[in-house]
Amino acid sequence: MSGNQNYINHVALVLDASSSMSRLSDKVIEVADQQIAYLARRSQELDQETRVTVYVFANKVECVIYDKDVLRMPSLRQLYRVGGMTALLAATLTSQRELAQTAQLYGDHSFLTFVLTDGQENASHRCPGTPARNPRELIRAVAEMVETQEDNWTLAVLVPDQMGKREAMQYGFPKDNIAIWDATSTQGLQEAGQVIQEATEKFMVGRTQGIRGSRTVFSTGAEAVNKDTIEAAGLAPVDPSKYQLISVARDAAIREWVVECGHTYRTGGAFYQLSKSEKIQAKKQISVLEKKTDRVYTGPEARALLGLPDVEIRIKPDHNDDFTIFVQSTSVNRKLVPNTRLLLML
Repeated sequence: MSGNQNYINHVALVLDASSSMSRLSDKVIEVADQQIAYLARRSQELDQETRVTVYVFANKVECVIYDKDVLRMPSLRQLYRVGGMTALLAATLTSQRELAQTAQLYGDHSFLTFVLTDGQENASHRCPGTPARNPRELIRAVAEMVETQEDNWTLAVLVPDQMGKREAMQYGFPKDNIAIWDATSTQGLQEAGQVIQEATEKFMVGRTQGIRGSRTVFSTGAEAVNKDTIEAAGLAPVDPSKYQLISVARDAAIREWVVECGHTYRTGGAFYQLSKSEKIQAKKQISVLEKKTDRVYTGPEARALLGLPDVEIRIKPDHNDDFTIFVQSTSVNRKLVPNTRLLLML
């Protein structure tokens, strides 16, 4: 295609509307509407066209909005009604098969689907229009479909527990495209919305770097942070004379430890190692350290690398043999974790 590439995102929300979701139904509408507003804003900022599709599923699967311009989306208030069982496999299959019929002429098209469920599959084999009549055949059909999707398709799912995660892996969902959410509270659903936003941010920023699809939308591990993704994000190494790495030998507050090691503490100049699940505020900078060379990369692109949106978000460290993530501290009394490292910008 000649001229500037026109990025067209087809984002689908596939929402569980079974009876057990009834106590969360108002929150589902609020979180979905927030996600759509966020998509609209980022589409304009990144000059990407985004089209939204919404499916709801219980005993049957229903498409309530199809491939509609994100800037013209209505609220889901009138469209989300709960009641019935959980036809999760049928919803996954139907959404992907119908979206596959969307025209992909002229432009760089990419498909991103989030399935949200609070329970286990229990109704798909009785669902109208489902090709298979027994659960095992259905699982095989979904796994085969996921396996054969083109590289511009991303399919992710949010499930309520470890059992749901195991089942989603059996269905063929890529391991790093499965997230667990707390389905027992509105707070849990709000956090699930943030996780979707974080994954969407990573996806949309990735699009500008030529990435068309992802099997690691929920990961901060080696799949998300590696030499190739760092280069693609445009991160440059920091001059080694501009920073120092300090080992943390005991429990200590951040300023106290920096001073004890003979340095001056400057607010915002110290970065702690991400070693447990943490809430990261919108203004916090991120740095990435290459373990082998102690080379440090930082800048706004480092947040984009992890898909961090400009709101507070919870992230956790995933396994990475080659790189360590550091988070800027703006406090003087943050407790440091022994046997981690501290990055000091000089």
